[in-house]
Amino acid sequence: MLTKFLDPKNDVAFRRIFGTERNKDILIDFLNDMITFKGGEPITEVTFLKTVQDPEIAALKTSIVDVLCQDEKGNTYIVEMQVAKERGFEKRAQYYAAKAYSAQLPINGKYHDLKEVIFLAIADFVMFPDKQAYKSDHIILDKVSHEHDLKDFSFTFLELPKLDKSLEESTTKIEKWVYFFKHGEDTPEKDVEHLLKNTNTLYRAYEELNRFSWNEEELRTYEQTEKYEGCYIASMDQKYDEGMEKDRAEGEKKAQLAIAKKLLNSGMDIDTIVSITNLSRKDIEGLK
Repeated sequence: MLTKFLDPKNDVAFRRIFGTERNKDILIDFLNDMITFKGGEPITEVTFLKTVQDPEIAALKTSIVDVLCQDEKGNTYIVEMQVAKERGFEKRAQYYAAKAYSAQLPINGKYHDLKEVIFLAIADFVMFPDKQAYKSDHIILDKVSHEHDLKDFSFTFLELPKLDKSLEESTTKIEKWVYFFKHGEDTPEKDVEHLLKNTNTLYRAYEELNRFSWNEEELRTYEQTEKYEGCYIASMDQKYDEGMEKDRAEGEKKAQLAIAKKLLNSGMDIDTIVSITNLSRKDIEGLK
């Protein structure tokens, strides 16, 4: 069944909503809803920057982000929609933030002129399984006093699978944004009209997903991106599972080697250790 709305998690749709001049106010409203560590000062203006962060050396990785912008005070915001379960995504977040931070300093620039970098990710998978909260804000604190002295880096992660509310049950703007990302393409038109008519930017975000306002070329690009992202997600899921399996296997082997070493030191013969641990004779002989 052809629905009216497209998927906001699609890269093309996401950038149309949050990465264009005409919808700048949607992005500003979204950032103000999400960022909770700005001292209560709302963002009033943003300037879009190029989303390709060029490496200083050709051999280094080029980082490409979904939305990159600066507010009226020069603080940088990175907004990422992450649909594939990628190992080390939290490290990539820090890498992107560090790239954006260092890019602020021109030749002969002064370090005290550096401004904040705020990284915001919407993840369509569970990043932190031990955390119950679906939204987490991360800052750098003193290990003992918990004072917030290093203020230039902050990270917010929105884990979509951790919140399961209907649009009617969603009472806060953040909950409504989560619903939007999770169920945008499946949302009944009547719900948008009835429940979001007075929520201007969310209502307009849905209007941007209206497939009947997209031309043929835009829809073709959207559909091509859908196919690519489907293949990419499947590939990343497989790599993630393989990586987890590899980590588990390596951990088990380390534990078995530690046990084997103790048994060896206690005087047990190698053949017996092999039968107990399932390690090879070569592995155990290497412990001598």
